[in-house]
Amino acid sequence: MKRRRGAAAEPGCLQAWAAESQALVRRWRAARCSGPGPGGAAEREVRQQRDGFGELLRRIWVLEACGASGQDLSTEELWQKVLQDVTAGELQAPLHQLGALQAAWWLAASRLGSTAGLFRLLSHAEDPGRACCREGENELLSLLKAWQVPAEEASLPLVQSTEDLKEILCTAAAFLQGLQELEAGNFATALSLFQEAAGGFCSKRVLAQIYTCLGCCAQQMGKPQTALQHLKRALQVDFQCLPALSHAAEVYHELGETNAELEALALLYEALGKKLPAAASSSPYFLIRTELLVDTPILASLLRHRHPSEVKYLLAQRCLQYGRVADAVEHYLDFLALFQEGLQQQVPLDDSSALPRMPEVFLETASALEQAGRHQDAITVCEEVISRTTDLIPRMLQVEERLEQPECPSSGAGLVGGLLPQKKESLRYLAWRAAGYLHQGWAWAKLGESKEAITQFSRCLGDLLRVQLYGSGVEPTENLLPEVEVIQKIRLLSLIGRGMQFLDLGRHKEALLDFLHGLQISPGDPAAASYLVQALWKLNRKQEAAAHWQKFSQSPPGEDGQQEGQGRSFPLYLVSCLKQAMFPHSESLARSIQDYLATTSWDPSSKPSQSPCTGLAQGL
Repeated sequence: MKRRRGAAAEPGCLQAWAAESQALVRRWRAARCSGPGPGGAAEREVRQQRDGFGELLRRIWVLEACGASGQDLSTEELWQKVLQDVTAGELQAPLHQLGALQAAWWLAASRLGSTAGLFRLLSHAEDPGRACCREGENELLSLLKAWQVPAEEASLPLVQSTEDLKEILCTAAAFLQGLQELEAGNFATALSLFQEAAGGFCSKRVLAQIYTCLGCCAQQMGKPQTALQHLKRALQVDFQCLPALSHAAEVYHELGETNAELEALALLYEALGKKLPAAASSSPYFLIRTELLVDTPILASLLRHRHPSEVKYLLAQRCLQYGRVADAVEHYLDFLALFQEGLQQQVPLDDSSALPRMPEVFLETASALEQAGRHQDAITVCEEVISRTTDLIPRMLQVEERLEQPECPSSGAGLVGGLLPQKKESLRYLAWRAAGYLHQGWAWAKLGESKEAITQFSRCLGDLLRVQLYGSGVEPTENLLPEVEVIQKIRLLSLIGRGMQFLDLGRHKEALLDFLHGLQISPGDPAAASYLVQALWKLNRKQEAAAHWQKFSQSPPGEDGQQEGQGRSFPLYLVSCLKQAMFPHSESLARSIQDYLATTSWDPSSKPSQSPCTGLAQGL
């Protein structure tokens, strides 16, 4: 890199590098002007030239390293050494242009600190007395904006002007830093940086991505209306920016704007089903573009394109949640048709996917069919779940029912939440199979087939006997494993459902026994307690019924009484069962008991002489 003072200039590193650079420029311009060409030949040529420029930049590093007197210097240290040693005026412009290329390379690798350090060196080389950025300003952006672009010489042709490259570097730096701040949870700073990037130099596609990030940032800040404005702006800039539409649906969901959310999801599904024209490059005249410099995992996550089947499922799920049963049935059946066509091989079921496990989708479909009055279809769908899970469940499962951290790490090796993964999976399969029987029981009950309904409820309870729970004896509602909690809820609903059928058949003692078992599983459950009172009343044990009614009516509803879906969140496929288990005769039963109390001298505040269990034992 250096020559002896007074020696004649000879072809060396700079001349060789310049000659190769000029050759690459000429080939780049020829490829750019040749048009699309057959089979994407022009695109391949452009990629080759881009790779050539990257190789040329790497070669400069090697040449610098060879001239570093054997010192093991990093790239940052090499730049510092070069800028200190090279004082020739004619080399300053090429060095700055090369520095811009180095900055682009580092930004593409998200090395923001190295980029800031390079421009700090370049600024110091230009003006040693220049002050640093003011307090509160972003240093990298301040350095980039303050960087004085050298005049371009005709002797060194460029495929992209340094001034344009400076603008792209500023935009990419703001965008990248905004993404970093968003990931760190510094939403106000991220918002400011995204706004800076939105005013920069980029393509419409990148601008739409920036507005999408602005929308996500505003959403995280609790500003849904502002988020919607940014997301709408993203779609106005680039109608192919479908992630913006997906995020808009999420914001509408948070706002409770049902119609707008469903409309956004429907538009998204329709757009995903179309073959949209390929997005054009930001500019065929630019070798270095913002989208080539900004490629991070968080951006890929924010801009993830949903699979059409995911959107179809979301439409079905939302319609079921909002009570639009007919639409839910249509969407669920469409989704299952996609599944039969090989959907499981097309959609990655990772954490980012909106799709639950397929047995849950089948059970949600059955729930929708039940609510639409299509009980036979619901029974058929549930049979699919039952048949597919039969061979996946062990005969017996011993499970610790509560979330406890094992004191001895060696005994808990491989545990997830205190439970072996294979046991958790077995519990899930058991819950799905039992839920299938549960739904079939309710469907047969709606068809007026009480005996068949009792059979299915009994099968559900028999399956759940495979689980042997052991715990510490604390309150049943504390720290239950989620899988155990779902199984206990299915057990309760099945006992209530079977007890209701026993009542309809006049088998009141058997009904009473089911309701008592239900209250043992979930003490204070409003439906089980109400049906218990009704069963006692029908058995003409009116004094006990009045005492328990009095006790129940004076106590606040327990945390476990989730008959209307309040409090704890249970799987969507259980919601219809929760509704069907609600006691429908509260007012009439209350009037009957009040009339009874008005005509008797019995004091309702006194405790019953015997418990329902004792009375039932004597009755039996």
